[in-house]
Amino acid sequence: MSALPLETNLARIFLEDVPLIDLRAPIEFNEGAFPNTVSLPLMTDEERAQVGTCYKQQGQAAAIELGHKLVGGAVRAARIEGWLAQLRQQPDALLYCFRGGLRSQTVQQWLAEAGVTRPRVDGGYKELRRFLIDTQASASTECRWTVLTGMTGSGKTHMLGRIAQAVDLEGHAHHRGSSFGQLPGGQPSNINFENRIAIELLKRRHRGETHFVVEDESRLIGRCALPLNLYEAMCQAPLVVVEVSQDERAEQIRIDYVQDLWQRYLAMYGQEAGWPLFAGYLTDAMARLKRRLGDKDHRELDGLLQAALTEQAESGETALHLAWIRLLLTRYYDPMYRYQLDNKRERIRFRGDKEACLAFFAEQHALQTHQESPTC
Repeated sequence: MSALPLETNLARIFLEDVPLIDLRAPIEFNEGAFPNTVSLPLMTDEERAQVGTCYKQQGQAAAIELGHKLVGGAVRAARIEGWLAQLRQQPDALLYCFRGGLRSQTVQQWLAEAGVTRPRVDGGYKELRRFLIDTQASASTECRWTVLTGMTGSGKTHMLGRIAQAVDLEGHAHHRGSSFGQLPGGQPSNINFENRIAIELLKRRHRGETHFVVEDESRLIGRCALPLNLYEAMCQAPLVVVEVSQDERAEQIRIDYVQDLWQRYLAMYGQEAGWPLFAGYLTDAMARLKRRLGDKDHRELDGLLQAALTEQAESGETALHLAWIRLLLTRYYDPMYRYQLDNKRERIRFRGDKEACLAFFAEQHALQTHQESPTC
């Protein structure tokens, strides 16, 4: 049975969004997989656990025999039909298991007996994952990085959508990167988060891009941890500081963390279930700041938040939220940001309002494109 050779074809898989069939158990798939992948396991979690125990106690031959017993007869026929059905939809899909070994070879053989020949990924998940880790690491150390920073609510994430060099790390993490940044629907596993970043960088470097702009982030975006080498590159990169008034920032926070967030909850859960989840989320997010705010400030801010939620529930109006947002900026976020920026002042390359910063990035992009043009 055929297997794809390593390295060159690994890049092609991700550059061309080749569909994949993951034959590992569901628990393995949930820990980490790849885009354009469907989970169609050879064995369930329970079946895999039984085979694993048998392997430890009685050896490989006995484990293989038990596997064929567990996945035999009608069970085997149903799973073969599942793979065949997927291949009818995606005839160019590739197979992989953890190491490209027994599981994917078994499925290859069963499919061949059914008249369908498909290659497996040599090295399986382990090699695909290693390739993406190496891809991300090389981009972190070999490419130029610039960090867009600014006080909380400056609209940095919105600015990234207008910057050609931008990589939206929060988008990959499905989180807005603050105590109030959690979005309904949850976050990807950390492995999937890292894979998404690596694949974007692979595709963009393949197009010749070597300079990237990211938003100022801590190591953790929600519960997703940035790869250490990327975070270290960001900590040494030059800074572009966007300067926005507090009133404008408070309004941006109201739109993003109240208005837009409520609509997301409404769309996902409906009015009846969505409202208590949304209100509870904002309340819990404020509670997580209690230790840093102190009991007195937390009580005051939470009181303003509860009054705003009551008004929103009754009338749909969200303007009252500006009271706690402004106070939270004044007492917590703005002093913290000023302190952090003061420690990074030697890295500041440019500062200005939104349009000035966007013009700076556009100029840098045009200069880079000109320098890398074959006609230069």
